[in-house]
Amino acid sequence: MSQKYPTYKGLNLPNVASRVLAQWESEKIFEKSIDTREGNTPFIFFEGPPSANGLPGIHHAMGRSIKDIFCRYKTLKGFQVKRKAGWDTHGLPVELGVEKELGITKEDIGTKISVDEYNKACREAVMRYTDIWNNLTRQMGYWVDMENPYITYDSKYMESVWWLLGQLYEKELIYKGYTIQPYSPKAGTGLSTHELNMPGCYRDVTDTTVVAQFKLRDGETLPSPFDAAQGSGNGETFFLAWTTTPWTLPSNTALTVGPKIKYVLVQTYNQYTKEAMQVILAKNLVGYQFSKNYFAAESAEELAAFTSEDKKIPYYVAGECLGKDLVGLKYEQLLPFALPYENAEEAFRVIPGDFVTTEDGTGIVHTAPTFGADDAKVAADAGVPGLLVLNENDDPVPLVDLQGRFRPEMGEFAGKYVKNEYYADGEAPEKSVDVELAIKLKTENRAFKVEKYVHSYPHCWRTDKPVLYYPLDSWFVKATEKKERMSELNNTINWKPASTGTGRFGKWLENLNDWNLSRSRYWGIPIPIWSTEDDEERVCISSVEQLKAEIDKSVAAGMMDSNPLADFEVGNMSKENYEKVDLHKHYMDAITLVSPSGKPMQREADLIDVWFDSGSMPYAQWHYPFENKELIDNRTGYPADFIAEGVDQTRGWFYTLHAIATMVFDSVAYKAVVSNGLVLDKDGFKMSKSRGNAVDPFETMDKFGPDATRWYMITNAQPWDNLKFDVDGITEVQRKFFGTLYNTYSFFALYANIDGFDYSEADLALEERPEIDRWVLSKLNTLIKEVDAAYDSYEPTKAGRLIQDFVGDQLSNWYVRLGRRRFWKQSADDAAGAKDKLSAYQTLYTCLETVAILGSPIAPFYMDQLFQDLNAVSGKHDCESVHLADFPKADEAVINAELETQMDLAQRTSSLVLGLRKKERLRVRQPLQKIMVPALNESFAANIRHVQDLILSEVNVKELELLAEDNDVLVKSIKPNFKTIGPKYGKYMKAIAAMVNQMSGDDIAQIEANNGWKGEVNGEEITLELGDFDIAAQDIPGWLVSSDGSLTVALDVTLSDELKSEGIARELVNRVQNLRKDSGLEVTDRILLKVDTNELIQNAITSNKEYVCSEVLANDVVFESLGDDALVTDLVDADDAKIGLVKS
Repeated sequence: MSQKYPTYKGLNLPNVASRVLAQWESEKIFEKSIDTREGNTPFIFFEGPPSANGLPGIHHAMGRSIKDIFCRYKTLKGFQVKRKAGWDTHGLPVELGVEKELGITKEDIGTKISVDEYNKACREAVMRYTDIWNNLTRQMGYWVDMENPYITYDSKYMESVWWLLGQLYEKELIYKGYTIQPYSPKAGTGLSTHELNMPGCYRDVTDTTVVAQFKLRDGETLPSPFDAAQGSGNGETFFLAWTTTPWTLPSNTALTVGPKIKYVLVQTYNQYTKEAMQVILAKNLVGYQFSKNYFAAESAEELAAFTSEDKKIPYYVAGECLGKDLVGLKYEQLLPFALPYENAEEAFRVIPGDFVTTEDGTGIVHTAPTFGADDAKVAADAGVPGLLVLNENDDPVPLVDLQGRFRPEMGEFAGKYVKNEYYADGEAPEKSVDVELAIKLKTENRAFKVEKYVHSYPHCWRTDKPVLYYPLDSWFVKATEKKERMSELNNTINWKPASTGTGRFGKWLENLNDWNLSRSRYWGIPIPIWSTEDDEERVCISSVEQLKAEIDKSVAAGMMDSNPLADFEVGNMSKENYEKVDLHKHYMDAITLVSPSGKPMQREADLIDVWFDSGSMPYAQWHYPFENKELIDNRTGYPADFIAEGVDQTRGWFYTLHAIATMVFDSVAYKAVVSNGLVLDKDGFKMSKSRGNAVDPFETMDKFGPDATRWYMITNAQPWDNLKFDVDGITEVQRKFFGTLYNTYSFFALYANIDGFDYSEADLALEERPEIDRWVLSKLNTLIKEVDAAYDSYEPTKAGRLIQDFVGDQLSNWYVRLGRRRFWKQSADDAAGAKDKLSAYQTLYTCLETVAILGSPIAPFYMDQLFQDLNAVSGKHDCESVHLADFPKADEAVINAELETQMDLAQRTSSLVLGLRKKERLRVRQPLQKIMVPALNESFAANIRHVQDLILSEVNVKELELLAEDNDVLVKSIKPNFKTIGPKYGKYMKAIAAMVNQMSGDDIAQIEANNGWKGEVNGEEITLELGDFDIAAQDIPGWLVSSDGSLTVALDVTLSDELKSEGIARELVNRVQNLRKDSGLEVTDRILLKVDTNELIQNAITSNKEYVCSEVLANDVVFESLGDDALVTDLVDADDAKIGLVKS
């Protein structure tokens, strides 16, 4: 063991981290933290895999900090915490990045580049930044097994995913369907609804909208309520329907009305062509549509008097009916570019739909079954076809292709993208197809209104481009069948914050849709289903063993020449054996299987949603069920006790974990989850490279160190709240918390090294220790309880703030500052003094050591150095690192609530008095005569008497007088705090205010004594806390008054000659102590003090000579003339004294 506590020339947190990290790695501390807990209860943690084809940001440092904190904490609590790193290697982020690098689009894959070559490029790109991610993980102290990570493109991982899909297939929870799905033309694939509901996917856009005029077909008879308008000569009759997506109008095949909604026939004129017409729309929306350029005509004559030169257009309501009366009416196709390839005669008619509302639009819904799920359902129920045409292969397809362009059938619009965002940069036309279609409709008298409209529209989470709703042949997971069970299990999960579990996640589960599993991409896990051409026979492959056996059958049937898996050894789980297998698309698509009836079966073309990859990690990371079955089956590695990721994973990883666990295992995948918020810039904006406000985590940690970075992020805001990241805040954490803790340790080490304190003596009994020691140990054990509870309930912000408040307010600013002379005083020959000094050393050591352990989950590097520096001398712990120690247990016998209350009262009283001194510019070294404190009750009086001497010493005042509760010296006033009362009792505010305004001094005293007020106001039971009142004490002549809640102090600021004299002496002591330090004297050296000053100051020093000598270790004070080498200072006035000292 070392004989000396290490000391440092200054606090350099980046250097501390480098030193400690090197030790961790050389001594394998992380591995030991797991091995030393072997056989203990496991704490199960799942790592949400990042994708290594992009660089990490500061938000990744935040996320990793949260994960690391609780794994370290649980290790300290004795749990064995294994944590396996992982890499998410499939999906759109990888593919889109590779396409950009290669200068290709999805359509080029298979032509300009083979699928094999493309997937090879993806495999190489996806792990490109692995070293940088690993470096971030190391540098910030995130302990996770990076040597043996799970990788989602590994054959073992993929085989486990296939097994899970096989389980769903056996449970009949997977099906194939041709439905309208969210589709990303720029990504070239369908999306699941949970991807579409990730944060930021829906955003406000400004689009051209059209209220289109659908002409009633000639020969159609209007409902009888409209008889009076039949043949009135007021032009053609139209149905009005509004759309925010004019590009879907060519695909319209129906108009949907609400059967119970009231509709009216309105006679008017088209505002663009000025042609007479009559239109049908919902009665409740007439005022909305006929605004601005229109006015209501009183009669048909007034309507007929309109001329094209008139600025305002009249309208006249000519009849009313219900929606059911309109059902069946036929209309002319609005934009006749193409007809449905089948059952065209059933198209272009009015149909009923319960989803129709009159909140906006016209109350008549333009229905394009090929581009809307609701449209498709209501049209199918009515027997109306969608507008599909036959392509060159005679396959039915929509009028918009998979790239988002109009097909050749669209005439002058053919080949144009339906959204300008789909064009390459700089190639978008000035007029979008929406604008062009609107102009065409205006010209043809088929547009009632065209205007810009701001609305929320879904965008692809990876390309940031708008999505389309598109008919797709997809495989689905029947999530709706299990949504009630998912909700039940969700109610057992500890969500932090709880509102995310019940709100964002819980509501999502309640309104769950089936999961679109299919992705029309190339780099990912293939759907392991082989089907015959007629879809009559299928097989779902759940393992490589099964696939090999099925290929053998195919070879025997003559459908394949050989088995590509021939060299794979069934039952051999070695890495080398599985490297013989690649389950990716370019290999699997070459495999033809044989059906039971002897027909060839080809693999279903799609890949699976990459989120299914991620959600499979609890099982696939262990190659379950092919290996490690006990981890899942015996629940020794499942479910997770804790996971944490960003709030954007609520409908991503959090959902897919939960869905797969529920559907396959009828279990939760995780018991507790922290959903952390966004990391924004200091002004609250989202960080991005384009904004130039992104923070480099490496630069930040290089400058401030990982400890300060982690501590700042964790204590600045709750993990689930958005963090406004400001590097100035890290600087403050460095200074206020780590600087204070460093200085406290340095103070301890300085004097402990002088006195040779090594904690070899037995602990002094609590009752043998001074009250200040008993108090700080009581606070320390209370801190242990509170920090333990905070960590245990996943509240790291609370834990961190408790620790830093203890270090700053209790340990440094109170305990050490008040007791510093106990460490430097001579006590070798004084048994009582020696015992007091030993108590001080043991107490401060215990506080520092405990803080090191409590704070180590958040600041793992510095707290480890602090722990090791202490333990190197004392040898109290048989471990090399704080992270191998045990979390301290609170000793209830040490906790003294009464003493804590008394000391809190001393601190608060002192704070009020010091605040008054500062306000009046009275230095603390200037003694004052008296403070007065009103006693609220006997308990209060007893407590303040107990700490009276401490208060007087702290604030440098001679006397403390307790005033009776009913004193008439301090007069208080009271007002209601409207800010706090308003949200609780808004409607009673006036009555409460009137009551408070009538309160007497006795009433105020009662409120302070009871910490609030309870009673009835206007028959309502009202409970008001002390903070619901503004209580102020009025100043007294010659006194200053201040309050903190129920505590009030009055300070006498009158200065006598004697007080002034003592103040001068204290100023001198301050100057001499500083001069001692600057002169290089040891703290124990005694001196002769020389002073050259005026008579006033000489008299003051002489009157207080004993005090001065004692404080500065002076054998004597002499007054004489001093030369220019003496210290010139000011004690009363500028340069009114010279000071010199000589070592005795």
